[in-house]
Amino acid sequence: MNILSKNTRLRAYQLGTIGSSFSYCNGTTFILIEARLTEKSRPSLVKELSMFGKKHIDTLHITSWDRDHCKKSDLAEILSDFNPSRIEYPGYEPHSDNGKECLDLIMSYRTSQKSKIRVDPPYIESLDRSEELGYKNIFYHPTWLSESSNDNSTVKMFRTGSFNVLSLGDVERDDIASSLRRSKFICQEVDVLILAHHGSECALNTKKFFTHVKPKITICTSDYQNQYEHPRPSVKQTLYDLEIPVYTT
Repeated sequence: MNILSKNTRLRAYQLGTIGSSFSYCNGTTFILIEARLTEKSRPSLVKELSMFGKKHIDTLHITSWDRDHCKKSDLAEILSDFNPSRIEYPGYEPHSDNGKECLDLIMSYRTSQKSKIRVDPPYIESLDRSEELGYKNIFYHPTWLSESSNDNSTVKMFRTGSFNVLSLGDVERDDIASSLRRSKFICQEVDVLILAHHGSECALNTKKFFTHVKPKITICTSDYQNQYEHPRPSVKQTLYDLEIPVYTT
C-alpha cells in the first residue's frame, strides 16, 4: 500500500444555534457531514469549497433525521444551492414531521436514484470488506435497527485523505461501543474523533472507548451559548486525564 500525500481538510462549522455541521475534503472529493446550514455557517462553507476550486458538494452525508442533524429548510437550501452529486441518508424511518419532509426532499431531488444511498443494514452488508490502511471510507453502523433513533445513527470513518475522521452520530449503546472497540481499523487508524451525541455521557464517551480508539484529537459540536453543556464535564475530564485535546464549536 503506497502512502499518498493529499491536501486534506476537516472543518467544523459554527452554526450560531443547536446542531452539527462538518466538511471533509481529500483534495478532490468534498463531503458535507449533516444537512445543516445557517447564515453564520454559509460563508464559511462557500470559502471552504472555494479553497478546492469547487462550487458544489460531492457527497452530502446525514447521520440522523433529528433536526440538529437534518433540518428541512437547511436541506432544501443545500440541495438547491450546492447540488450534491451523492446523498447518504439515514437507513431508519423518520418519526417526526421534519424527518419525513426531509426524506421527501431527498426522494424528489434531481439526481439518479443510485446516487441516493439509504444507509441501512442491507446496504452495509452488501459492501466489500475494507483493507488495512486503505483509502476507502468504511461504514460501521447501523448493522441492525433499534427502537431508539439515536442508536440507528450512521457511523462512518472517512479515510480517503491524509488523515482519518470517525463520525459517530448520536449512537449511545454499550453493545455498539463494544462492537466498534473490536474493530482493528478503528483502534489503529482514527486521527480525529467526532464525539458521539455531542459529547453526552454514554458508552462511546468513556475512558474505555477513548483508550481503545486513541484519537489524536476529539471534536464536539454544541450550540453557540452551549446551553446543554457539551461535552459533559465528566467527558471533558476523561479526555483531559488521557491528554486527548477536545475542540468545540
